[in-house]
Amino acid sequence: MLINQEQNSSDKKSTLSALTIEGVGAAKKLRLELADRINLFTGDNGLGKSFILDCAWYALSGHWTNLPAYPREDADRDDPKISFQIQDHKGYSVYNWEQQKWNFNQEHPPIPSLLIYVRVDGAFAVWDPAKADKPLIFTRDEIWNGLHNHIGGKVNFLSNGLIADWIHWQNSPEKQPFETFKRVLKRLSPPELESEDIGILEPGKPTRINQDSRWIPTIKHAYGETPLVYASAGVQRIVALAYLIVWAWEEHKAQSKLIRQAPKQKMVIMVDEIEAHLHPQWQRKILTALLEVQKDLASELNMQLLIATHSPLLMSSIEPIFDDKKDKIFHLDLHGTEVVLEEPEFVIYGTVDSWLRSEIFELSQPRSFEAEKAIEDAKKLQLKEMVTTEEIIEVSDRLIKYLSAHDPFWSRWTFFATEHGVEL
Repeated sequence: MLINQEQNSSDKKSTLSALTIEGVGAAKKLRLELADRINLFTGDNGLGKSFILDCAWYALSGHWTNLPAYPREDADRDDPKISFQIQDHKGYSVYNWEQQKWNFNQEHPPIPSLLIYVRVDGAFAVWDPAKADKPLIFTRDEIWNGLHNHIGGKVNFLSNGLIADWIHWQNSPEKQPFETFKRVLKRLSPPELESEDIGILEPGKPTRINQDSRWIPTIKHAYGETPLVYASAGVQRIVALAYLIVWAWEEHKAQSKLIRQAPKQKMVIMVDEIEAHLHPQWQRKILTALLEVQKDLASELNMQLLIATHSPLLMSSIEPIFDDKKDKIFHLDLHGTEVVLEEPEFVIYGTVDSWLRSEIFELSQPRSFEAEKAIEDAKKLQLKEMVTTEEIIEVSDRLIKYLSAHDPFWSRWTFFATEHGVEL
């Protein structure tokens, strides 16, 4: 069986290199020049991080994963438009008001990469360029139990699901898919820092559970083997991500062989709130681990990531690897009534507290609201020309209630209170 081994050199470049969104979403217009490797999207809730990922998926695949984007109320007839550049191909899609749908200006270009989209609601989407068909959109239940297509009384099994594939891989004489899955699962596992940690996510022996005729995969923990359906939300989400990456890659290789082509050298993974359900220790590792998954799949594979996040721990985790030649941060901010997209320069802040106070997260203080208010009131008193003992005592009582005994603000406040005759 002969396979065409030719690979377009552009496969190694960014698949989605530019995206412009006009007349739709929270902002009137957004223009993104995407990086080849890591693209991080930050900003407050409701400003459009998830929306950008949805539009990026649409630009790449030509399909929406859920409801299509709807134009802004203030949009004119010719305003709503999504423009994109996929490698050297430029195209756009405009909104047809009569048809109430989006239409591309020309036939959508062939996708030069395998696409995986992880939505925050537990749904997944996969586009395989080796299959001339629509993308597969999985609900959370379909990821676990399989995706079926009913046509004319016939059932097509598009995916067997995580539970069935795991058991098949684990028991199959062909060990390669399961070994790959174990490597990816290990890489995406939480860090082993203490003996009390849950440790590496390692498959255990399949088991049976009540009112289910199937064999169910298990995960090994320090306290024993847990049926996967009873694992924590964080473990289940990462296991589902590991499975879908391996499943999509294995399917792509098999389908590429059928059509006499070499597998693509590019994979694009989009994840909305990758830190969801994860312990801080795990958040600090997950992005860099995901970037290295390509090593477990194929040595020639390149990966582009589009990640939306609210996690300062995730941001601090990229400090050792960030490269401004192939990585970018995009920050959505509200200026008055306008949402704007900023590209802040990458800065090594060092600590999570510093990231929280950065322009990315914009917290004035990494404390509780009550502690922050008490400190702000204390600073105002320090600037007053005339201060009463009662005012100092009232603020001191709140500081004692809300601040830790080792808070650095205490040295400043204690000196001020003592100067005004109040001993703390």
